[in-house]
Amino acid sequence: MKKLFSILLLCLCTYYVYAIDPVKQYGQLQVKGTQLCDQQGQPVTLRGVSFSWHNWWPRFYNKKVMKTLKRDWHCTVVRAAMGVQPEESPEDGYLKNPQLAMSCLTPIIETAIKQNVYVIIDWHSHHMYTREAKQFFGEMAQKYGRYPHIIYEIYNEPIEDTWTSMKQYATEVISEIRKYDPDNVVLVGSPHWDQDIHLVANSPLGGFQNVMYTVHFYAATHGDDLRQRTEDAVKSGIPVFISECGAMEASGDGLVDMESEEAWITMCERLGISWVCWSISDKDETCSMLLPQAKSTGPWPDNVIKPYGRLVKSMLQKYNHSPNSKR
Repeated sequence: MKKLFSILLLCLCTYYVYAIDPVKQYGQLQVKGTQLCDQQGQPVTLRGVSFSWHNWWPRFYNKKVMKTLKRDWHCTVVRAAMGVQPEESPEDGYLKNPQLAMSCLTPIIETAIKQNVYVIIDWHSHHMYTREAKQFFGEMAQKYGRYPHIIYEIYNEPIEDTWTSMKQYATEVISEIRKYDPDNVVLVGSPHWDQDIHLVANSPLGGFQNVMYTVHFYAATHGDDLRQRTEDAVKSGIPVFISECGAMEASGDGLVDMESEEAWITMCERLGISWVCWSISDKDETCSMLLPQAKSTGPWPDNVIKPYGRLVKSMLQKYNHSPNSKR
C-alpha cells in the first residue's frame, strides 16, 4: 500500500510539473498539416498573452512579470512585441535604439527559457524592412535557435504589402533563420492587418517546414466573415496561428463583445488554433489589461487588472489546465 501511494504521488507530481512547464511537456514543436504538434506529433494548442510595444511599456519587460504570467495566469506562450519603428515614437524603436529593444527582449526570452514557456520573438512592425529583419532574425537564431522554446514572428500586421511581396520577404527572412535554426516554428503575417488569410490559402509558401500563418482578430470588429475566412483557410490546408487578438474593437478600445469573443475562442479550440491575447500594458484603453497602479514586476491582484485582463486570465486558467489542453 505504501509503495502504491508513492507511485501515485510520483505520477501526480509529474503531471503537475508538466502542467506548469509546457516545454517539458511538449518539447520541440512541429507543424503537421494544419496543426501545431508536440515532438511526438500530437496536436498542441498554445494559449497566452502578448506584451505591448517594448518602446512604450518597457517597465513590464522583466523576469518577475514573466514568472507572474506563468504562475498566476497559466500562460503556455508569451509574445515579446519588439517595436521596430513606430511612427509616433521612432527614436525608441529597434531601428534607432536596438540597445533598448534588446534590454527589454532579453529578460523575457531568457526567463521564458528557464521557466519552460514558449516565447514568440515578434518583429512588431506595420512596414517592411527586409534587410534589417534578416539581420535581426539571423542573430536571434544564432543565439537562441538551439532552444525549443523559440517561435519567430517575422512581420506583425502588414498593412499595404501585397502577398507577392510578403512571400519574397518571408522567403528571405526564413532562409536566414534556417541557416542557424532548422526546426523552430516561424509565423508569417498575412496582408491587410493579418486578415487576408484567403490570399495565403490561394498561394502558400513553398520549400519550408514548420511555418504557420497569422490571423489577428478583434472580436467587436471582426465577426462571422473573418471567422469563416479563417476556418476556410484551415480546411484548405493552411496552418493558422492567432498571434494577437482581443475582445474589443480593432482600435483596441470600445466595449468588449463577449458573444463574438466566445465564438472566436470556441472556433480556435475546435480547430486546434493557438491564440495569444493583446496586451500587457497600462494604456487608457480596453485592450490594455492593467491599471497604471499595477506594479511593474507583478504579481497583480484583481483590483489592478482591468475587466478584459481578468477575462483573459480566467480563460487561460480554464483552457490551459483543462483535460483537453493539448488540443
